Amino acid sequence: MSRRTRTARRRPVAAAVLAAGAVLLPAVPASAASGADQDFVIEDPRITESSGLAASKRHPGVYWTHNDSDDGAFLYAVDSRTGKTVATVTMTGVGEPRDVEAISLGPDGNLYVGDIGDNLGGTWDHVWIYRLPEPAELRDQTVAATQFTVQYEDGPRDAEALMVHPKTGRVYLASKKQSGGRLYAGPEKLSAQGVNVFRPTGADVDWVTDGAFSPDGSELVLRSYLGAKAYDWKGDGSLGEPRRLSAPLLGQSESVTYTADGTGLMYGAEGTRSRVVRVDVEKRDGAGGEGKAPEGTKSPGAGGADGAGGGGEAGEGDGKSTGTAGLVVVGAVVLVWLGLRKGRRGAK
Repeated sequence: MSRRTRTARRRPVAAAVLAAGAVLLPAVPASAASGADQDFVIEDPRITESSGLAASKRHPGVYWTHNDSDDGAFLYAVDSRTGKTVATVTMTGVGEPRDVEAISLGPDGNLYVGDIGDNLGGTWDHVWIYRLPEPAELRDQTVAATQFTVQYEDGPRDAEALMVHPKTGRVYLASKKQSGGRLYAGPEKLSAQGVNVFRPTGADVDWVTDGAFSPDGSELVLRSYLGAKAYDWKGDGSLGEPRRLSAPLLGQSESVTYTADGTGLMYGAEGTRSRVVRVDVEKRDGAGGEGKAPEGTKSPGAGGADGAGGGGEAGEGDGKSTGTAGLVVVGAVVLVWLGLRKGRRGAK
């Protein structure tokens, strides 16, 4: 599918979210002085549809990202200190990428790239995952990748989130649906021969555009267009009760990753010169409870049911501003739903 077609289809969604972001988030302050792993702008004009983020382990302060369609087999290493691309990696040994939506770094030192999107609502009978070693040097280069064919046990799905558990190395995918999305577990080890079947874990998740495990593997964060939630990781693929996180509204919010040291979450979005915003990891009051963001890192938003999700901690602070923010977010959610439905109808 061409980028022009995809962009036209996404326009109602992007417009709605951008409108909400303009009201709720004119600016998001950095949680600390400018430097590595703080807010930054992706300066590279080639990166217009950043759809995934992964914090480098080899290169402190560097984040891997990619466009989501019609860009070829390219990965970009962006230095968070400057927002500039410090390396472009061209993957070899793979076919022509179709809809790259996610990237994650495994405990084996490999980057895992998810060519897992399906804007036709889940019609492709297979998708792909690419695996390649994270380069030791930051320079433009080609790197051989291994391609894995993936199918879902319960039929085709549209997905935008790929997460590799930092302890077991197992790969998980989350399907993207307004309601009834699911978390899927891959085999213990991916095989380049035949098909890798991903099976539902029993955990239902909605509207997921990206996800990330905490570095210690105890928590899974799932991103949506208008919020983020954290879940205790049970080890068998089941999830604890969701906790709403303070997450910035950034237009078409497509990505999230932990910083390499686990002290912050980095939220990104699509668009030219798109912003990546750090939010310090929220301290938890207790198992299953909602966390509280450190002072200075809260982003406005509204709590709510699963689905688009709530951004901030509604009910705290100034009642008037919180109430207004809640109304705007609810309105934006409705517009997002309508836009996606319209886009899907147009694809049929």
